[in-house]
Amino acid sequence: MSLVAIVGRPNVGKSTLFNRLVGMRQAIVDDISGVTRDRHYGRSDWNGREFSVVDTGGYAVGSDDVFEAAIRRQVEIAIDEADLIIFMVEAATGITDYDAGIADVLRRSRKPVVLCVNKVDTGEKLFDAYQFYSLGLGEVYSISAANGSGTGDLLDAVVNALPEKKEVEDPYAGLPRIAIVGKPNVGKSSLINALLGEDRNIVTPVAGTTRDSIETHYNKFGHEFMLVDTAGIRRKAKVKEDLEFYSVMRSIRAIEHSDICVMMIDATTGMEAQDMNIWNLIIRNRKGCVLVVNKWDLFLKDSSTVNEYTKGLKERLAPFEDVPIIFTSVVKMQRIQDVLGAVAKVYENYSRRIPTARLNDVMLPIIAETPPPATKGKYVKIKYITQLPTKFPAFAFFCNLPQYVKEPYKRFVENQLRENFELTGCPVQIYFRKK
Repeated sequence: MSLVAIVGRPNVGKSTLFNRLVGMRQAIVDDISGVTRDRHYGRSDWNGREFSVVDTGGYAVGSDDVFEAAIRRQVEIAIDEADLIIFMVEAATGITDYDAGIADVLRRSRKPVVLCVNKVDTGEKLFDAYQFYSLGLGEVYSISAANGSGTGDLLDAVVNALPEKKEVEDPYAGLPRIAIVGKPNVGKSSLINALLGEDRNIVTPVAGTTRDSIETHYNKFGHEFMLVDTAGIRRKAKVKEDLEFYSVMRSIRAIEHSDICVMMIDATTGMEAQDMNIWNLIIRNRKGCVLVVNKWDLFLKDSSTVNEYTKGLKERLAPFEDVPIIFTSVVKMQRIQDVLGAVAKVYENYSRRIPTARLNDVMLPIIAETPPPATKGKYVKIKYITQLPTKFPAFAFFCNLPQYVKEPYKRFVENQLRENFELTGCPVQIYFRKK
């Protein structure tokens, strides 16, 4: 899926446009927290073309320098990872030195750029937009992100400028894709090296698209899959926030193109805010998941530590807590094979098709015994259940009054599905539909 990044100086309306593109109040919007700022990620589609959107907003100029090195670095990261850049400026203030600095970087890049002039909400301000042609970035699109005017033309330009997906013959098509994700320095590289071992002849690199995650063919110990390596983040002498922003964009890519995600956290720090943001990306994208708690050898523990740690983690992960949790020390090669076993099991659950007859035989008696609560004197009668033909586990419950089924009952039904069918590690989507 193509990735679109919105860049620009502070207070030009990037977040407003982002909310309009992904749909305000949609559950697919995640706050990707950096050190001092929020990152937003969501999905949008226009004329049947779906793409991801990243809001890179919130740059703050901390000194009198026109274009600080740290700010320039963030824009370069966005350019590096995205397939297309929406460069946002503001009509009323005109071209600032900061705008000119970003435009200079964009002109030298080979990525397509759509220049968007915001806050053009009157006919008079339309004339203010023409000055931005002097930036040398091509056509200027005047919009008002607040009321939506002009966004249709902008989206037409975005979709037309997005690179076409090239159909490349993949010799490993059909194999499960396993992404190892997590924030920097949790041991992703070490786990990948431990899994691959020294027998390099089983490794076959498959080139992805530009700067995308590298996929490696893994075929060992009875397991065969494509390992999506997102471990290309190194702690160089860069601003910490740049690294976190970079890791989020790489994680978005890896998660979207995977079947199962191995989410790694550091045992010594626990499930932190950035870990939760990556976890939420996995859930929003409906991917199977295995949680790996690495560096367990560095954690002080007693006989009940694992149970207490697991309980604390599940409280953080709620409501989706039915996930395998593996405690490892990659450096000491402890429980590495357990990760492979958990991944294989979750993929089996993720791709399982439950026969409709069995689904109804098991679930209808449970529903008859505990039916949905009556609303306004009306009773919901569920008559038929089927699994939908989606890549992830999704089920349709056909009933007479689907609008009266509340969230608590949906959670009850999901719990019953998990108890009666092997769905560990898989987010489950439930729909109530009119019979």
